[in-house]
Amino acid sequence: MSRRIAIVEDEAAIRENYAAVLRRQGYQVATYSNRREAMGGFEQRLPDLAIIDIGLEDEIDGGFLLCQSLRGMSPTLPIIFLTARDSDLDTVSGLRMGADDYLTKDISMPHMTARISALFRRMEALSQPDDKQQLVQCGSLSLDLNRMQARWKDIAVDLTVTEFWMVHALARFAGHVKSRQHLMQDARVVVDDSTITSHIKRIRKKFVQMDAAFDCIDTVYGMGYRWTSDKD
Repeated sequence: MSRRIAIVEDEAAIRENYAAVLRRQGYQVATYSNRREAMGGFEQRLPDLAIIDIGLEDEIDGGFLLCQSLRGMSPTLPIIFLTARDSDLDTVSGLRMGADDYLTKDISMPHMTARISALFRRMEALSQPDDKQQLVQCGSLSLDLNRMQARWKDIAVDLTVTEFWMVHALARFAGHVKSRQHLMQDARVVVDDSTITSHIKRIRKKFVQMDAAFDCIDTVYGMGYRWTSDKD
């Protein structure tokens, strides 16, 4: 069965151009021009991946609101922002809303489809883990790859696909410093350094919300990040 992608974009020509490219790639595509239409569609059926613009018709930040709502419906569904807005503030805001990736509209179509394929590969890898990798335990952290679930002190932590892979990459080699490049490779994501930093900040925030004493992700300046077990 082919994957279903939702595109939420208020400019008809751009929306249909993206849809045509993705359909040629073999995807099913549903298109929406505004947040209200998209929410109506999502309530009927969730896509396998959503591509969202930030400005949607009369809503300057409609895409951010839509991302929040969609993330509430599914903590793991891959979400990509595809927008003309390229400021650091918008990028960080998008990732804080729970998006897995943030792309600007000057991206080439082959590059965009490659990023989509990478997200789907990560989903497939998580749903079919090797037996030896089904469960990762590191102090109070446990990662169940069969269920794609992270737990801290036996309490579930809602992580996006990208966040889950990053935590897995760090915790599986606890005590080892992971450079941003290595973290991208292990987490099967291709983003820039500032995006990695934003993801790490969001991951820390989620764990601190569960446990104010959480301090297991070290920033090793000039080198990268390291997971330290709370029970070492």
